[in-house]
Amino acid sequence: MTETPHPGPRPYLTLAEVEAVAVAAHAGQTDKAGRPYAEHLRAVAEGVRSRGGSEAQIAAGWLHDAVEDDALSERWLADAALPDEVKAMVRALTKRTGEPPEDYARRILATPGALLVKESDLAHNADPARLAALDPATGERLTAKYARMRSLLGLTQGTPLGLTQGNDQATGK
Repeated sequence: MTETPHPGPRPYLTLAEVEAVAVAAHAGQTDKAGRPYAEHLRAVAEGVRSRGGSEAQIAAGWLHDAVEDDALSERWLADAALPDEVKAMVRALTKRTGEPPEDYARRILATPGALLVKESDLAHNADPARLAALDPATGERLTAKYARMRSLLGLTQGTPLGLTQGNDQATGK
């Protein structure tokens, strides 16, 4: 009797594959200003990269809204060929129905690498050019919401928690 070779662990998705999955999952979705949602995902991933984030954090940037927006299921995430750290960040960044912002912020802060992804997300969400495309009342409401979350996360205008990008807590490296 001959044994079939064990295929071994399957390789992780590349960043290009993660990007393709995220863009396809959010296909047809738009942001509050009517822009294709993939633009937001790209901006968050690029923001993570420009802030010195790891490949895992960049992948989480692409996927940060996928489960929350029902673009991908929790089952998909659990089974995906992704490192556990990416899955943990996506779960931490997924808001839960009825969850107080304080609890959401605590979960992000407790998950290595998630803070930098959320910082990039908030930076793009609060971009004055994006907010200017909204009606004034919505723009003001969202500006206050994003400022409150930045405060709960200890984010200042510059670096998270006043730390340098090389710090473990800031980048998850």
